[in-house]
Amino acid sequence: MASLLLPSSSSSSSSLWTKPLNVKRSARGYGVRVPVVCRAGASPVVFRGLDADDFRHPLDKQNTSLLSSIPGLNQLGKALLAPVAEQVMLLENIGTSVLVAENQLSDLYQSLAEAAKVLNTETPDLYIRQNPVPNAYTLAISGRKPFIVVHTSVVELLTRKELQAVLAHELGHLKCDHGVWLTYANILASGAYNVPGLGGFIAQTLEEQLYRWVRAAELTCDRAALLVTQDPKVVMSVLMKLAGGCPSLSDKLNVDAFLEQARSYDKAASSPVGWYIRNAQRKQLSHPLPVMRAREIDEWSRSQGYTSLVKQAIQFESGQS
Repeated sequence: MASLLLPSSSSSSSSLWTKPLNVKRSARGYGVRVPVVCRAGASPVVFRGLDADDFRHPLDKQNTSLLSSIPGLNQLGKALLAPVAEQVMLLENIGTSVLVAENQLSDLYQSLAEAAKVLNTETPDLYIRQNPVPNAYTLAISGRKPFIVVHTSVVELLTRKELQAVLAHELGHLKCDHGVWLTYANILASGAYNVPGLGGFIAQTLEEQLYRWVRAAELTCDRAALLVTQDPKVVMSVLMKLAGGCPSLSDKLNVDAFLEQARSYDKAASSPVGWYIRNAQRKQLSHPLPVMRAREIDEWSRSQGYTSLVKQAIQFESGQS
C-alpha cells in the first residue's frame, strides 16, 4: 500500500506523503511566492485528458519505466496479487471503518469526488478509521476496486482544503498505478533474503532501489495534491502539520518559516560531513524529508510544467463557457 505519512526507517515497517530554495525576502523572512495561476479560494480547474506522465516526477518516471520494461510484470501483478490484497483489505475496511458516501459524511464524499474529477481519474471508496496516528493510505491499483483510508486524527488536524490535498495525494498513487510496483518490490525484497548465498545482497539492493522509487513516487503525489488545491501553501501546510502539528497548534504554524527550515537544512548539509550524513539519512527513509517535500512543491508550483498545465486547463474552460 502507498501512504502519505512522514519518513520512516527502512528497517521498520513503513506506513503509507536540488535546487536552491527560490524564495523572496519579506518583513517576516523568507516566504512562498504564490504563482500567478494560483486559484486559492476559487473552484479548481479540471485537467481534462490529464495523463499521469503530465505531472510525474522525473525520478518516478525513470524508475517506473525500468519496471514497466519487464514483460508481463504489470499484468501478472494485477491478475494474481491484486485480487487477494483487495479482498483482504476490503473485509478489513468494511469491518473496522466508516465508508464515506453521499449519505454518510457527504462533505468528504463531495471533496473526494471533486479531487478525482480534477485529476481525471475514477473516484475510489473512502473509509474513515479511528486512529490517533495521522495517516492516509491507499491500495492504488487501477482497473481494480481502489480505496483510500484516512485516520480520524488527520481529519481533526487539517482544514477542509488541506484534507482534500491528502485525498488528492492518495488519488495520485491511483492515477500513477503505483500499487503494483510497490507490491512487487516488497515481495521480491522479502523473498530474496531466503535465497542462499547472494540472497541477502540481492534483497538489500532491491530494498535500496525500492525506497529510492518510493521517495520519488511521494513527490509525484504531492504534485497531484497541488493540481487539485492549486495553491502550494495548502500542500506545504499539510506537510508542516504532519511533521510537527497538533490541533491546538494548527492555526499558529507558519508555512513561510517552514520553508526557511529547508534553506537551513541545505546550508547545514553543504559541508562534507553534512553531505555524508544527509545522504546516509536519505538512504534509510521510506519517504522524503518533510522540508524537502515542501521545497520541491514550492519549486514545481512555479515551474513551466505546472503553470502550463493550469493555463491550458483554464483556456479550455474559457472556450467551453
